[in-house]
Amino acid sequence: MRVAVMGAGGIGGYLAARLGAAGADVAVIARGPHLTALRRSGLRLFSEKGALHVADLRAVDHPAAVGPVDVVLFTVKMFDAAAAAEQIRPMVGPDTAVVTFLNGVDSVDVLCRAHGRDHVLGGSAYIFATVVEPGVIHHTGPTDRFVFGELDGTLSPRVEALRAALEAAGVEAVASDRILSVIWEKFIILASNSGLTAVTRMPLGPLRIHPDTRALFVEAMREVEAVARARGIAVADDIVERHLAFFDRLDPASKASMLVDLERGRPLELPWLSGAVVRLGAELGVATPVHRFFAAALVLHAEGRPG
Repeated sequence: MRVAVMGAGGIGGYLAARLGAAGADVAVIARGPHLTALRRSGLRLFSEKGALHVADLRAVDHPAAVGPVDVVLFTVKMFDAAAAAEQIRPMVGPDTAVVTFLNGVDSVDVLCRAHGRDHVLGGSAYIFATVVEPGVIHHTGPTDRFVFGELDGTLSPRVEALRAALEAAGVEAVASDRILSVIWEKFIILASNSGLTAVTRMPLGPLRIHPDTRALFVEAMREVEAVARARGIAVADDIVERHLAFFDRLDPASKASMLVDLERGRPLELPWLSGAVVRLGAELGVATPVHRFFAAALVLHAEGRPG
């Protein structure tokens, strides 16, 4: 299986490191200092599951240098999604699967518009991984769960092949027959966790201990759950309780990627997280006051800091 990773940030870099270390045929599309470091000294991963150094990882700056592959792992930021969906065209052959592991609930539609529904697999990543310096990925905590599947719910040969490849690389990979529900179920905790950690500038530990911030987190999740149900998405009846239990098991030092971006002065995925909750809630007649607060409180940071 030939695999290309479009975007070598925390999630893409983590998958590239695992696959590369397992001997998979993998190429990474990156840019700037990160690309320079990957070409010069390879990709390093620090993780509770073991440190890795893939010295000979293939890293390029344009998809045309890779050509058609079996699978594209699409792991850019949402604000780059539309442009990146066009850029990957040289890697998308007649049978190529494009798997989105982006934040939010909009990336499936972005890829379907660019490449057609038959090429697209939905995906959801459960991992805390960030680029701590060019060429270096830090994975926080033991969780590295990746769920993906066909949009029509079939467990196709290409889904099974990708699951086998990721499992061989030591990644927890799950093939799903309800991936759109899975994406929304993750969005419930992702948008809420991202908004709360970014607004408070705090990691998870203190937020889940203090009763006020814990209650705010639950309220935020309930809002997204209500939007999902109004949209006709079948999410689990106990999804908020399950997310709260998962939240309590995470490393207390963990931070949502939006907080990491805020701390580093980078643009935020705010319009596709709390912003999307507010937008979709307004369209569906669902009140979303907590996410409206998150979106308003962070809007002046959404473009990042100059320089």
